Amino acid sequence: MTFLDMLRAAERQNGSMLCVGLDPEPAKFPAGMRGDPSKIYDFCAAIVDATADLVIAFKPQIAYFAAHRAEDQLERLMGHMRRVAPQVPIILDAKRGDIGSTAEQYAKEAFERYGADAVTLSPFMGFDSVQPYLKYQGKGAFLLCRTSNPGGDDLQNQRLSSVPGEPLLYEHIARLAQGPWNLNGQLGLVVGATYPVEIERVRAVAPTVPLLIPGVGAQGGDAVATVKAGWRGVDGETAAPIIVNSSRAILYASSGEDFAHAARREAIKTRDALQAARQQA
Repeated sequence: MTFLDMLRAAERQNGSMLCVGLDPEPAKFPAGMRGDPSKIYDFCAAIVDATADLVIAFKPQIAYFAAHRAEDQLERLMGHMRRVAPQVPIILDAKRGDIGSTAEQYAKEAFERYGADAVTLSPFMGFDSVQPYLKYQGKGAFLLCRTSNPGGDDLQNQRLSSVPGEPLLYEHIARLAQGPWNLNGQLGLVVGATYPVEIERVRAVAPTVPLLIPGVGAQGGDAVATVKAGWRGVDGETAAPIIVNSSRAILYASSGEDFAHAARREAIKTRDALQAARQQA
């Protein structure tokens, strides 16, 4: 199955548009694990076990593992997710953005070492920084487009020229992902939930590509506004999928021994809110 096939299958099977981001911070772990980087795998595996039937995807953020020399734990976690939730695609959040042989090595890391189904990329060095990832048939690549951080305005919200009617940079990236760069239907876009108006503009420019939307939960993005802006369907069936990510609000729903149960409760709450918004979209 291609990444897009897996995405649609997981959406149907789990009735979900929710992605759980795996951003492990040992300082926030529950008692008994707190402050211990060797427990990263145990913590994340417990979250995966508690939410595997509720999500459209998992999204491990590589920096949270690498900062603690825990890449081996990430490899173990990828294997665990494959065993307990083979139907759920895994997006490696790496935001890579280099060219030539270096990009080839990053692609090998994402898809061969870690076995991810998709990866996040920065497109700002051009198509030759994206192309090596597209050589992996069936894999997905999400290009940073309109991100949720305030500093995104510095570049993404600027016009390409002073000529009236010229697109903003993020709109141009969306057009490339919808069109000439999307050689095998492998591309998606990252658009922050804190900018629902921009989500709608991206969707107008790129009507069929999947959108990875972080920022719901601790970052304050509105679930209902996000779904209305980004999800598109026909007769209730998804035509243009969205993957709405929540990390901290789910991972750290409780600081006690019930952290996995609390994560499941929060995931159910968020998933159901997204599904209810879909009925109104």
